[in-house]
Amino acid sequence: MFKETAKRFKATAPLLLQSALFRQARISTIRVGNSVHGHRYFNVSCILNAKVLPRKKPRVKVDIPGLERITYADRMHFVPGLAKPFFPVWERDWNDPSHFYSSKLEEMPLHKEKQCFIFSQSTNPLEGVRQALWLTKSNLTKGLPDQVLSLVNNKANQMENLDDRVQNAIRHACLWDTTEEEPSREKYCGTLVRNLLHLCGSLQATHPGLGRRIFAEKYSLAATWSRGDELFQVRGKNGLLLNSMDPLPVVAGKEEIQNTADHILETFYPISPTIDLQRVHVYKELSHTGFKDDYPYPHAHTLFILRAGDTLVNLPPEQLRAKMIMFAFGNALTRAQTLHGTKAGVLEEPIVVQSVATDGQMFQFVVFQLNTTDLQPDEGVKNMVWIDEDQLLYDSAIVCPVLKRKVVHIPAGLSGYKSETFQKLMALYLHGAV
Repeated sequence: MFKETAKRFKATAPLLLQSALFRQARISTIRVGNSVHGHRYFNVSCILNAKVLPRKKPRVKVDIPGLERITYADRMHFVPGLAKPFFPVWERDWNDPSHFYSSKLEEMPLHKEKQCFIFSQSTNPLEGVRQALWLTKSNLTKGLPDQVLSLVNNKANQMENLDDRVQNAIRHACLWDTTEEEPSREKYCGTLVRNLLHLCGSLQATHPGLGRRIFAEKYSLAATWSRGDELFQVRGKNGLLLNSMDPLPVVAGKEEIQNTADHILETFYPISPTIDLQRVHVYKELSHTGFKDDYPYPHAHTLFILRAGDTLVNLPPEQLRAKMIMFAFGNALTRAQTLHGTKAGVLEEPIVVQSVATDGQMFQFVVFQLNTTDLQPDEGVKNMVWIDEDQLLYDSAIVCPVLKRKVVHIPAGLSGYKSETFQKLMALYLHGAV
């Protein structure tokens, strides 16, 4: 009899163990309501995983006139059966950042019913350059203007051993200025740009106009304009700005400016032109260059954008060129509104702003000419943009060679240097000083 009972108990033991685990899992998941998983048991089914219970709606407190709620406020401790007391919010007489309560958006003083679309340094526009051209009401031309390219072939703008100096500047940034095996892009990208700008600035002895410039970093830009029925803004801290006492000369003449009236802006229907722009209702309609009114270098010359890994968003080349157009346009628009006010119209003297972007190897060049501030309609005179894209300065600059099957595919050091890219950079730097 005892042998038969023992056999039956052994046969039913696994089932009893699973039912006990099932009960324990159910209890554990009920007790841990805030956890997604609770206690996991891998020897039972996954359906025992409890879901997060929805948050209960707070009970509405109803005040009945003539009836006073009896609370335990006088006793200073919880008493079953008595209501929870309600105390008014204690307002401090000082500013405590750790206990700051923001007001609702509708109650903020800068809240407006009309929405505003903001283009910032982290904006990644879907349509890239086409979207930037529509937002700025601009006409695109491939390549740099002839007025800028003519500075490249001028022998008066050359220096001795130019190629050797540029190559040494590249080697210093990518190979020598580090104690690691490979320098990071955040380090060599900024070092390379400063080395190249230092070489361009060494021509100040033959071009005294270069001494009337200064670099500004971490300046805050804000530009506001209307396009169609919507309101747009370009704002934020972005790039290294080269300011000048004198404005850049006009690139396109009056006839070319008038011919832009026949140009039809490209649309990308059904995609909205405001896609990927930040939409806000709390904003201030402000147009400011980021500098004081008595700043001795009021004219924006060239904006340098570093496409390094330390930025918030590493934009693709197409979106990077759109960012260059938008911030060059923002600098030109704020300068025009400072000189001529916010009244829209065609400018008698167009404003030119240049932009250069690089990741330490590939360069992007943009020249923007602001012809009109009447940006609301699609008709009329358009602004003008020149883009020279994807210009390599060198093929590779590495410390150790790349070997494949004991064959050197990429040699160590600097290889594939292209002097044409630096010539274009130097032409943009000398523009306005020759």
